Amino acid sequence: MKNTVKVKGMTCGGCKAGVENAVRRLPGISYAEASLEKAELVVEYDEKKTALTEIRAAVEKAGFTAE
Repeated sequence: MKNTVKVKGMTCGGCKAGVENAVRRLPGISYAEASLEKAELVVEYDEKKTALTEIRAAVEKAGFTAE
């Protein structure tokens, strides 16, 4: 499954990497790419292994706001 999650609070390359790394640690994630310009995260994942709520929680745990 592919989804786009709005992410607030990313201001630099380190923030972008932090969001991507937090999400990539979850099981079933095949792709995670954050965009500073669009303030979003595009993620592809196996919905049998990880739910969208878990992805949002990982973004929040990394210190950002997921919508």
